[in-house]
Amino acid sequence: MPPLIVLSHYQAAPILAARLRGARTATASPDLGLSMVEVTLLDQGVTFPTGERVSWADVERIAQSNNTCFWVDGDAICPVQAFSQVTGWVRSLYPTPGAPTMLVSGVPMHRIKGTDPHRDTLSKIKAVAPLIGRVLDTATGLGYTAIEAARTADEVITIELDPTSLEIARLNPWSQPLFENPKLVQMIGDAQDVIAELPPGSFHRVIHDPPAFSLAGDLYSGDFYRQLFRVLTRRGILYHYVGDPQSKSGRSVTAGVIRRLQEAGFVRVVRRPQAFGVVAYKS
Repeated sequence: MPPLIVLSHYQAAPILAARLRGARTATASPDLGLSMVEVTLLDQGVTFPTGERVSWADVERIAQSNNTCFWVDGDAICPVQAFSQVTGWVRSLYPTPGAPTMLVSGVPMHRIKGTDPHRDTLSKIKAVAPLIGRVLDTATGLGYTAIEAARTADEVITIELDPTSLEIARLNPWSQPLFENPKLVQMIGDAQDVIAELPPGSFHRVIHDPPAFSLAGDLYSGDFYRQLFRVLTRRGILYHYVGDPQSKSGRSVTAGVIRRLQEAGFVRVVRRPQAFGVVAYKS
């Protein structure tokens, strides 16, 4: 089975520009910027090396869709989006010049202003480095955090509440290592329920990157923080994404998070504004 072809307006625009120049071939990315191939420009549309053809009408549709990625299904294109029966949220793959992010009810799951989802992920990883031993990732999403953590960790357990999120990830070229790396173990369920079943002291690092407080307030609760504390080893480290520390809501949420983490038993909680979060240390 050939690899998925997934395109956004960032890939469609250069193809249309080549057509306007009268070119018969062009260099384009079939996977949202991960690689480049030579495509053939015909009267009917653009043909990829694996045989898929996208009509010019569909290329123009993609080029005009700033908020959506499309995957190629035969001779048709389909937006990468879905409605979740579990959460009631609409999820979609949102293009950037690099790695895409996921929109959840219109809210991007990564920072995209002044950065991109890949660099955003690396800033979170750096905040809790070195990632050693076993790592717990409490919210899979597109899997970027788990993928990066698995580069150095022995094993990464990643939890996802919503199977629809993984459906979107399967259509995202940047997420494919999530389904291919044997060091990554996926668990489906509410993180609150899953973590309660995990043995104490079983993780050297925890990366807690939940949706916004308004969408998942339970994942910011003192009860949940006590569970995070419990599953960490001695001298374990927790990274907790909070949001923009310079915003009014971000300052308020951060203050509450720090207080509840300290009440849960963490001896030191340090702000990491460059990573939009805090890092908490277990003695």
